[in-house]
Formats: sequence, C-alpha cells, structure tokens
Amino acid sequence: MDTSLQTHGLLRPRVALVLALLCGLTIGAVVLYRNPPGSSWITPPCMMHKITGLHCPGCGSTRATYALLHGDFPGAMKKNIIYVLALPFLGWWAGCSAWRWMCGRPPAPTTPEKVNLQLRLVWAFVAVVALFSVLRNLPWAPFNWLAPH
Repeated sequence: MDTSLQTHGLLRPRVALVLALLCGLTIGAVVLYRNPPGSSWITPPCMMHKITGLHCPGCGSTRATYALLHGDFPGAMKKNIIYVLALPFLGWWAGCSAWRWMCGRPPAPTTPEKVNLQLRLVWAFVAVVALFSVLRNLPWAPFNWLAPH
C-alpha cells in the first residue's frame, strides 16, 4: 500500500483544521481588539478573584492580550508578566506541534536523557507558576507589583 497516498489523504483535513483554528484565533483577536476587557460579557472576570479576592496565575492575561493587540508591551507586562514572557515559547511549541501533526509526523523521538530534561523543565515551570501565584498575592512591595493593575 502506498504510504504517500495515505499521507496526502490525511494532509488536507489536517491543513483545513489548522487553518480553521487560525481563523478562529484571528476572529477572537479582532473581537478582543474591539472590546476592552470588562466592558462586555465577552470577557468575563476571573471567577477565582471574584470569589476569593486572590489573583490566580492567569489573572490579567486577557487584559495583557488586549494590551499586546494594541501594541502596549509595558502595559501588558503590568497585567501578567509571566503570561507575556511565556507567550513566545508557547507559540513556538504550539506551532511546531501543529506542523508535525499536520504533516503526519510522529512526535519527536525521545531518549531517556531528553525525557528526564523535559520532565525537569515541566516541574521547573510548575514551580515558577506556583511561586508567581503566591508572590503576586502578597500585600507589600515589590510583590504586589506582580498583581494585575
């Protein structure tokens, strides 16, 4: 059986799905660009902050995205610095993963050393996000600067 035909048979639906996802993200960006967070039902408030008064690690991400869409990088950093700093890495990872999936390639081969490194990176990221969550809720400077404002 010809594997190139199988690949081409899978390629079109995958390309269509990725293009549909990109169109959806573009529409979402346009809607967010025209509707400031907190001005409509489209961008609801963080439920954790509303209920507990604490800022979760994602608090301010929508406002940071709004600021980035308007070219206000310093304003975005004030809303959620960890989100803004992670965006390029998340975008690269998502793009590479989508490309590999769209082309029908298996995930990158892993060796025990790579798996160990990936695991350590994941745990380091979890630790940084947890520490960020605690520090941004402390009521004194400089930690309260991490809270979205």
